[in-house]
Amino acid sequence: MYYSIRPFMPVGVRKRFQRIYFRGWDKVSFPTWPVDRTVERIFERLLVFAMKSRNVDRVPFIWFWPDGARSCVIMTHDVETSAGMSFCPQVMDLNDSFGIKASFQIVPEERYTVTPSFLENIRERGFEVNIHDLNHDGHLFGNRVEFLRRAKRINCYGRQFGAGGFRSAILYRNIDWYDALEFSYDMSVPNVAHLDPQPGGCCTVLPFFVGQILELPVTATQDYSLFQILHDYSIRLWKQQIALIREKHGLISFIIHPDYITAVPARRVYTELLAYLSELGSKQETWMALPGEVAAWWRTRSELNLVNVGGSWHIEGKGSERAKIAYARLVDDKISYELE
Repeated sequence: MYYSIRPFMPVGVRKRFQRIYFRGWDKVSFPTWPVDRTVERIFERLLVFAMKSRNVDRVPFIWFWPDGARSCVIMTHDVETSAGMSFCPQVMDLNDSFGIKASFQIVPEERYTVTPSFLENIRERGFEVNIHDLNHDGHLFGNRVEFLRRAKRINCYGRQFGAGGFRSAILYRNIDWYDALEFSYDMSVPNVAHLDPQPGGCCTVLPFFVGQILELPVTATQDYSLFQILHDYSIRLWKQQIALIREKHGLISFIIHPDYITAVPARRVYTELLAYLSELGSKQETWMALPGEVAAWWRTRSELNLVNVGGSWHIEGKGSERAKIAYARLVDDKISYELE
């Protein structure tokens, strides 16, 4: 009902409804706010039990990120309105001033007119184009039959736009239906969704496969939620989330809407975030990448082999030149990681 009448409601009224809907979000115990790392903890405990049962204290593996990067950052921009579309060139200028490229998720139907020149301008500047739902009406996953009908059109737009990635509107999701989507990767699953209409979350800060599609989870709070629900015009929460994600060497994934940073206060906060991310990247410990680059690496990594030759470990396979050997060490019944 909400999304049926949403187009006719003033912004102030929508915000009031949203605040009522999210009332009590901070009392939800699971997933854990502001970043949930349950999956990482489970795997690490399983590894502890396995290592102790084999009486080993060090296990080699292929490091998470290329060239030994300790973590990864991707910036994404969902373009929801014609105003946001018009502001995209300024967003690219701002990103470029800090040396950070991003992907733009474009709604192909109804919201605005998508011209070939608009898409080409994004790509020519080194940014990425992806598909954002079909028409952003909030009904993509309403029922299976309608979803399949829309998925066909979404896939056609993906080929037409040359897009490798997809994100649904409002982060609605049903991963059991993803087999109908013909994309390399998806970006619709939040790590913890306390401030999203569909609650829950994947509880991991690392990419994972859903059938043939690679999921790049959204691990940082969206700009709209930060500004309009939490009334926070600072990067304090984002810095806290970044620190928690980096502890597990995870993917730091942002959604910043061009539609919501046209106002000076919001744009100031986004500029501060870019400066902070640029500083992290300058230390060469954080890989600043496009979503397509992350998806390509994660697929490459999944096909590499770790082999023992003459008592020493080597990585074999296409793309191995960027891969690094690391070790999971057992210390006081806990796992710690070290790069070779």
